[in-house]
Amino acid sequence: MSTDRYTSPLSERYASKEMQYIFSQDMKFKTWRKLWIALAETEMELGLSENGKPVITQEQIDELKAHADDINYDVAREREKLVRHDVMSHVYAYGQQCPKAAGIIHLGATSCYVGDNTDIIVMNEALKLVHKKLVNVINELAKFADKYKNLPTLAFTHFQPAQPTTVGKRATLWTQEFIMDLEDLEYVMGSLKLLGSKGTTGTQASFLELFNGDQETIDKIDPMIAAKMGFKECYAVSGQTYSRKVDTRVANILAGIAASAHKMSNDIRLLQHLKEVEEPFEKNQIGSSAMAYKRNPMRSERIASLSRYVMVDALNPAITSATQWFERTLDDSANKRLSIPEGFLAIDGILDLCLNVVDGLVVYDKVITKHMMAELPFMATENIMMDAVKNGGNRQELHEKIRQLSMEAGKNVKVEGKDNNLLELIAADPSFNLTLEELQATMEPSKYVGRAPIQVDKFLANVVNPILEANKEDLGMTAEINV
Repeated sequence: MSTDRYTSPLSERYASKEMQYIFSQDMKFKTWRKLWIALAETEMELGLSENGKPVITQEQIDELKAHADDINYDVAREREKLVRHDVMSHVYAYGQQCPKAAGIIHLGATSCYVGDNTDIIVMNEALKLVHKKLVNVINELAKFADKYKNLPTLAFTHFQPAQPTTVGKRATLWTQEFIMDLEDLEYVMGSLKLLGSKGTTGTQASFLELFNGDQETIDKIDPMIAAKMGFKECYAVSGQTYSRKVDTRVANILAGIAASAHKMSNDIRLLQHLKEVEEPFEKNQIGSSAMAYKRNPMRSERIASLSRYVMVDALNPAITSATQWFERTLDDSANKRLSIPEGFLAIDGILDLCLNVVDGLVVYDKVITKHMMAELPFMATENIMMDAVKNGGNRQELHEKIRQLSMEAGKNVKVEGKDNNLLELIAADPSFNLTLEELQATMEPSKYVGRAPIQVDKFLANVVNPILEANKEDLGMTAEINV
């Protein structure tokens, strides 16, 4: 490991080896060679000839295929120092290995033929991995929601205690947002197309020359290349590049996932502060260099931190797309080399963290119940009032009395630091005609969670389970978390 130069934390600390390979030089340049083979094969199969003699032979294709994977990087690097052009350097290096085919490599194409088509292929592979990990996060959340669907907990509006929900119901809220992201991801994946081979300004002028103006034959080039590379079709029109709006759509998917992960991680961090729910904590993990007792939610904090990066990173492709000139400018290139890989590497790390955190969430039900019981008398006042009316009380008068007693009990809690004594105050007021025992009997948290457990069951059965069934071959992932 080199220690005298910058290394990206995305590869050193956060992203998986699988995602790193997708954006590796090997993946990039092997794909270039596959594209050159696909182009040459297409031209040969369409009968490209000169004076009745085939321009491309099967022998040349076989030679190209024989060296599709053993890339001579040293030759390409030395050549690029001389010509200052990465594509032509690799054309030269490939030709050195394939002397019989050297003259037909990249025939009729421009640099974006390999560059842009490879970018689409790489993004598609990266989206597949994101899809797989997202499905597994949804699966773990579904299991958590089902396990705790009946456990009452305080709900919060404005981070103030509100009508109770259940721990499992809260988890469905996180799950639903990730499902929205999954739907968006699948739509964008389904809409991805290759650039194809359209030439320097997208007019296919070079192929018009190669095929002597045979329009019917030229129309077959892009569909044949797409099929050879595993795509259904190419974009119908383009300049030299595919529209950079494609990158924007992809980056927005990653930003959406990041927003969902950030929201969930924030909730977990707040719950850990309340000591109700805690993220996994390793046996030998140190929470603080100074405060040895601390158990910090460092994984959830890392989720939030990386998520903010991904959300902001989505601006890069959007601005790049907006500022392209006519058929092609090169001010996209340096930005794309950073923003697209880094967005994917970061979201990969985020999803691994989400999977790890949700899989190991610790729920402290006694603390949850303690917090619930401290607030429940306030939340039960409507039911208490109804019971008192049944015993002959006046609803409007009782409402005012409960308001006054609630304020007194709240003062005892917040000003005096005492326990909530609202039930005792109500029992002592003859207007309610209810004993303390009768009031305490109403203090069953499950009575106040509404349809939360049923909502969880229906959500899992009708929304989540069909998704998991459709993606069952991808389930079962475990996340390896770095330092």
